[in-house]
Amino acid sequence: MKVMNFVSPEAKIGKNVKIWHFAYVGSNTTIGDNVKIGSLAHVDYNVQIGSGTMIEGGVYIPPLSRIGKNVFIGPAAVLTNDPYPPSKKMIGVTIEDGAVIGARAVIKAGVTVGKRGVVAMGAVVTKDVPAGKVVMGVPARVAYTRKEFDAKMKVWENSRP
Repeated sequence: MKVMNFVSPEAKIGKNVKIWHFAYVGSNTTIGDNVKIGSLAHVDYNVQIGSGTMIEGGVYIPPLSRIGKNVFIGPAAVLTNDPYPPSKKMIGVTIEDGAVIGARAVIKAGVTVGKRGVVAMGAVVTKDVPAGKVVMGVPARVAYTRKEFDAKMKVWENSRP
């Protein structure tokens, strides 16, 4: 069985990019070096993705979105581009360098996730996420800092299974 992806001939793909099974990359999209795009991900047209970013399976990234460098987007996260669907005007989501988006998070059109910001799994983000802050909940609210997040991750990684 032949596994199919669709990558537009108008897309600009960097070096060492890995695109897994059944993924879609639209026209006029630019993807930096060392990016990984998981199975069933949909990266629409006119999207920019910075180097070192990892996009897990089932993610939807709409037109006009801007993703920075070294970003992680967890499985089935959804970014939107129409705050009042179905309007005739769209705006993308901006995710700045080093941010983390948890699984199944939903981010409203026009929102910016600041540098090293974290969106918890399942969060619904309707407002900008400040740089270096962790948001969670529905609607998402600031819960703690990225420094605290990194400390919790380190404790988790060093704990016994």
